[in-house]
Amino acid sequence: MLTIALSKGRILDDTLPLLAAAGIEPTENPEKSRKLIIPTTQEDVQLLIVRATDVPTYVEHGAADLGVAGKDVLMEYGSQGLYEPLDLKIANCKLMTAGKVGAPEPKGRLRVATKFVNVAKRYYAEQGRQVEVIKLYGSMELAPLVGLADKIIDVVDTGNTLRANGLEPQELIATISSRLIVNKASMKMQHGRIQALIDTLREAVERHRA
Repeated sequence: MLTIALSKGRILDDTLPLLAAAGIEPTENPEKSRKLIIPTTQEDVQLLIVRATDVPTYVEHGAADLGVAGKDVLMEYGSQGLYEPLDLKIANCKLMTAGKVGAPEPKGRLRVATKFVNVAKRYYAEQGRQVEVIKLYGSMELAPLVGLADKIIDVVDTGNTLRANGLEPQELIATISSRLIVNKASMKMQHGRIQALIDTLREAVERHRA
């Protein structure tokens, strides 16, 4: 059985057409089904529906052979234990710093609110800046408004949510898209099969972009 870990939402919506090109389609609508393991039109392939941030964990530890995860999640997770053979070029966005419009750079230690704690520490360490990183799980935009933090680090798509809350995108940390990731042991044990799937998906990505 080949198990592919996916998260609901934009990544799932964008991944399903690519999998369909490889003849893999869910037999139930993953967005509507309460099942977390979804059979597919190929009897020996199943989909695992997990939280986006958990996809690398399931793949690295072998509970899934492959998965699709945003580069932001992989940067935060630290994906040395995984292969990342293919950029699917879907769910594109940017990982950026943001702050209040027109606010001066704070003197002294910068306070940064984010769910990307490891990314934030690495980013500012490379700049030689001392920062206090405050972990939040959501509603990042609130942090500068109520004085919890000077800046936030978050994924930015249109920037509309930032602007609606009096914030502006500032420094670009990374351009984000979703990547196919593969468990290292699975790649060895089922190399031919997984490589064939990677090749088919690569072709589907190229067609999709053309």
